[in-house]
Amino acid sequence: MDFELSEEQEMLRAASRDLLADRAPVERVRAWAEGDEDVDPEVWRLTAGLGWPGLGLPEEYGGAGQGLVELALVAEEIGRALGRGPFLPTAIVGRALADAGPPGLRAEVLPELAAGAAWATWAFAEPRAPWSLAGIRATAKPERGGGYVLDGVKTAVQDAGGARWLLVTALQEGTPASYLVDRSAPGVTVRRQQVLDPTRAFYEVRLTGVRSAQRLDAEPADIQRLLDEASVLRCADALGAMERMLELTVEHTTTRVQFGRPVGAFQAVKHACADMALLVHGARAATYYAAMAEGDAERAACAAASYVAAGAPHVAGRALQLHGGIGFTWEHDLHLYLRRARADSVLYGDAAVHRDRLCELLMPGLTDPKGS
Repeated sequence: MDFELSEEQEMLRAASRDLLADRAPVERVRAWAEGDEDVDPEVWRLTAGLGWPGLGLPEEYGGAGQGLVELALVAEEIGRALGRGPFLPTAIVGRALADAGPPGLRAEVLPELAAGAAWATWAFAEPRAPWSLAGIRATAKPERGGGYVLDGVKTAVQDAGGARWLLVTALQEGTPASYLVDRSAPGVTVRRQQVLDPTRAFYEVRLTGVRSAQRLDAEPADIQRLLDEASVLRCADALGAMERMLELTVEHTTTRVQFGRPVGAFQAVKHACADMALLVHGARAATYYAAMAEGDAERAACAAASYVAAGAPHVAGRALQLHGGIGFTWEHDLHLYLRRARADSVLYGDAAVHRDRLCELLMPGLTDPKGS
């Protein structure tokens, strides 16, 4: 596979990095992390002007018609800058609607998402349940006159506080299905959660007899594919954070002097930095391969997700160790990246979830009672 980016993709990466560095530096992220708002409106407006919200949406709805690779490039820069905002969840919901939404629903929702006038998020995970289709307990019951009634509780729903729409995954007669819900609909209750990562906002969403739900024409396999794509974008976000932690660590170890020498001159420190670099390079290769893969997309997504979910916390731990006491202070940026990496290691499934599924894909006969 050719991992070289096109000229347009390199321009997208450069423009995204420049925008975040100029208008959303870490100092600004810190200030917004202490508030109650999910989104910095100025930054969201600027990213909408750059075309981020509609990057992966069809051109007929005002999007750019780009693919998973372009979305991953932006996600990587967001992770590198500890960026806030609903780019990732909106991109995921937009892809779901573009692939399986009824024509009328696509015409109503996608232009607003593409313009950045509103955003959406995916309500998938549930309390004390694995981040997989097997963990879905919310229910959707058809009504006689048409429509559906949704009941259940969702957790770790990113940026749900200001979202216009929620994509809810629920069981209809025991089969997972997707429903688009207006967040302001009666029966929808949103409560902000206290989480490890202060650079993003996550919510509990409670659905009690919600009737204003529109079903997407998505089979369980389509939902699983969307979960794989979300996992790849999560890997890209974590990759950006890992790259920045490596840079901060190299900078610190080459300038911090101990016993008359930079600490980076000691062999043990060199080896630790080399271990970090190997994990970063491996995460980049796995993430890019998963974003570019076609025929092997499922296994590639699982391999990337399991590798990055395990590698990101390890890089964070090494960075913290090599920074010494300063790495533990609130004033240093490192702890924000550490928190981001820890959160990314469990979003859309931790390493164990993806490794189990990868085993099922590689050796179906071992998990299928009817297999030979």
